[in-house]
Amino acid sequence: MAVTALLATPADARHRHRHYAPPTSRVEQPLTPRVDQPLEARGKHRLKRKPARQKALDPTPADVPVPEPRPTDAPSTQDRVTQTPGSNGASDRFDEEKSGRTMQARPEPADGAEPEPPAVAPAPTPKPDITEPDVEPPAVAPQPPRKPADTGAGKMLADPRSADLPGDKMPDGEVACRERLKTLGVEFEEHKAESNPEIGCSIPYPIVLKTLGKSIDIAPGPELNCAMAEAAARFAADIVQPAAKAEFGADLKSIGQASAFVCRPRHGAGKLSEHAFGNALDIAGFTLSDGKKIEVGPVPPEKEGRFLNAVRKAACGPFKTVLGPGADADHSLHFHLDLEPRRHGGTFCQ
Repeated sequence: MAVTALLATPADARHRHRHYAPPTSRVEQPLTPRVDQPLEARGKHRLKRKPARQKALDPTPADVPVPEPRPTDAPSTQDRVTQTPGSNGASDRFDEEKSGRTMQARPEPADGAEPEPPAVAPAPTPKPDITEPDVEPPAVAPQPPRKPADTGAGKMLADPRSADLPGDKMPDGEVACRERLKTLGVEFEEHKAESNPEIGCSIPYPIVLKTLGKSIDIAPGPELNCAMAEAAARFAADIVQPAAKAEFGADLKSIGQASAFVCRPRHGAGKLSEHAFGNALDIAGFTLSDGKKIEVGPVPPEKEGRFLNAVRKAACGPFKTVLGPGADADHSLHFHLDLEPRRHGGTFCQ
């Protein structure tokens, strides 16, 4: 440039100064339209052309290199970098490096998409081998705790009546009881004393009833102590006979007994039954003078039921214990009557 300036004539210099601009003074304009910029419609809003003064700025000298036209494919946004003459090499290297980084970068998963699991699932950390010691069974199997000893005969002897034994002479009370039975028309027989020291059963002066009055039988003949025999005779004459007359219009003919003296303990209790002292009587049914039989049961007919309920209710008082159907399973088919002495002269009726 310096040599050319010295050899040029003043006119040439002025010509160059007026028509030539250094290549580095402006940005090259692409010769083809950019694809990403829409063409403006032709019409009344047409862009005004730049003044002719700007055309004079376009390089026309022969020594100015004309850039090659770009391909019609629109470059990507990342590749559109404004270049100036002399910076093509650096721009190309920048584009290559950027393209390389883009290709090496791992694509990010789309929003909401879960990353794919690895081809091989990681194996869990193995637990350390801990050998548990073998528990050997005991040489001797443990024995269950022993149950308390069953109630023996010794405990049954705790009842003071178990020690009653007959004397050389009958007590005055027993003699007076027998006189009352004869007055009521009761037939009976004397029986030898009952005594079982192992269990505790005892009746020092028992009797066996044949009848409960002049016209009332009892079968089979029960063995009772005299007080219980008298209570049974009065029960038949004062309670059962009027109830039979009122409900059926007939007299009581006989009473069927199910149990009297039995030497045994009470069911489910650690004490002797009242039967062990001849102090209880179980009645299974009644027979009337017209031959009608009324049996004790859980569901008797209506008329028989009224009779049985009246007899059962009236018995509570003369007897200290009255049990029957509904009290428990053991008394579902008979009335249990006894004279067990209770505190303050009370009664137990169910």
